[in-house]
Amino acid sequence: MPVAQGTEGGGAALDQVALMTGAAAVIGAVLLWVAYLHRTRRITWLQRLADFSGRIMNRPGWVALPIAMFLATILTAFLGFIWDVSLHVGKGRDAGPLANPAHYFILVGLFFLFMAGMLAVILPLDEKPGRAAVKITRDWYAPVGGILIAGAGLYALIGFPLDDIWHRLFGQDVTLWGPTHLMLIGGAGLSLVGVLLLELEGRYNRPDPARIDGRVLWAVQAFAFGGLVIGLSVFGVEFDFGVQQFRLVLQPMLIVFAATIALISARLTLGPLSTLLLVAFAFGVRWVVAVLVGTGFEAPRNVFPLYLGAAVVVELLALLPLIRRPLWWGALTGLAVATVGIWLESLWIERMFVNPWVAGMWPELLAMAVPVGVAGGVIGAMLGTVLRGEPLPRPAVRRGLVVAAVVIAAAATTNGLIIRVPENASATVVLTDAEPVRGGRMVTADIRLSPTDLIGADPEWVEILAWQGGTGDDSPGHGLVVDKLRRVADDHFVSTRPVPVHGTWKTVLRLQDGRMQSALPLFMPLDPGIGAAEVAAPASFTRPFVEEISVLQRERSFDHPSWLIGLAGLVVLACSLALIAAMAWGAARVNDRYLAAGSTPDQKATVDA
Repeated sequence: MPVAQGTEGGGAALDQVALMTGAAAVIGAVLLWVAYLHRTRRITWLQRLADFSGRIMNRPGWVALPIAMFLATILTAFLGFIWDVSLHVGKGRDAGPLANPAHYFILVGLFFLFMAGMLAVILPLDEKPGRAAVKITRDWYAPVGGILIAGAGLYALIGFPLDDIWHRLFGQDVTLWGPTHLMLIGGAGLSLVGVLLLELEGRYNRPDPARIDGRVLWAVQAFAFGGLVIGLSVFGVEFDFGVQQFRLVLQPMLIVFAATIALISARLTLGPLSTLLLVAFAFGVRWVVAVLVGTGFEAPRNVFPLYLGAAVVVELLALLPLIRRPLWWGALTGLAVATVGIWLESLWIERMFVNPWVAGMWPELLAMAVPVGVAGGVIGAMLGTVLRGEPLPRPAVRRGLVVAAVVIAAAATTNGLIIRVPENASATVVLTDAEPVRGGRMVTADIRLSPTDLIGADPEWVEILAWQGGTGDDSPGHGLVVDKLRRVADDHFVSTRPVPVHGTWKTVLRLQDGRMQSALPLFMPLDPGIGAAEVAAPASFTRPFVEEISVLQRERSFDHPSWLIGLAGLVVLACSLALIAAMAWGAARVNDRYLAAGSTPDQKATVDA
């Protein structure tokens, strides 16, 4: 039965857009007014607060207060992010940005993140904040780290209104890797690099150079690195829920990317056993958030990478004399993380995750992870070199290394995104009713694939995914059920648990074997909001396999030309590359300006800003 095209899933209601725009304008105007009053010395309370923070941390106020604000707010944004993903997994699309409680946490977190960077920019009044400071006006200079934090925060914040525009054009694609979603998580994740550079500028400009930094300051640095581990790991969160919409081979590559950059730079900066502390910190944060979201908020639960194997590898290789040559050591350690470290991580993945890394994917896994590991190790070593106050390679070399690392990561990601949809493939499904759950129909499935050789001996997954059935205790799995099917014969699979086929559940048979990835719907609800008819679940039926994105991203609109989607993606890519370039520029500027003047960030440094 045809269903008229609806209007839901195409962006927020205009009244919500107007309300959010008005609120942002008012808050922005108030903050600009406070900044103006501070810069013109008409208020003093902001400077007094910064000075108080600076005395506690033995850092300039333009470092201490912004970092304190940042550390307090980034966890708020992360909680909102995980909660938001879980709500989309368990419930589906939003009724609007104001109807999703997780959005408030994200917005507040990102807004204060941006404010933390701007605080570092506006606070310096009677001083040039260090040798690397950037001139804004005749007598106004801003620290590099503050500019980078503010830029990353603004980039992430811009993702919110652009996300609404994206959904108005292309519908709600319900995937973490949408271009505007990558802006949100990319800006927040890379802001940690700005925090580390701002703290370094503070070390170069300590108010009391003779005062030895205590454990609190070391912990601040360690928590910033722990945040970097978490920030770089969020690109793989779909895998953490078991609803990844891309090939499984991307997951180990993403883990290697995060581990090498964060852990190698941390080990060079903080010293022995520091990476084990970072892994423990990241685990603690992720566990608390997972329990809070999965139990307290009654949304789908998630697991997460451990990074312990990578940390052990980094600590062991740090015993080598080669560590005195950081770039070479970083490359070797990245190689070890991408092989031994990722094998150790696979033991945790196999035990805790929905989809373990099957034997057949390891050749491609290593072909992607090893180059990324070496490149990430070099980038991590260069970041650690900067934070230790040691000279970087000459400009041409370091620029070439950064560009090569970006190209390698992009090539590996592109390879992971290549899929093949089988032609003339189908499945014959026989459903058997199981015991209902709160009156809702539950079934088990007996599935025969055609052709018989559609799936090889070691596929990444053959499973039934049921999701977006509604969160809360009344819903199985809080809105998410994944059934990994048991193989009876080459083409014959059967259920291991009942799955729902009622209400708002979207229940899908999914296949991935190497580059082949496809799906077919078992049950889809009537959805007048987007003009979608019901896909019923009769006792038996035969249906063709289709491109998985057309099933999982049901709300997505394919009415626009493909080049428009490609263009939007390229714009976001260009902006992301600009942000990466800005981080590289900031690190090089701090390194060059201070080392050229003979300054060091150690306890005996003499500061001449």
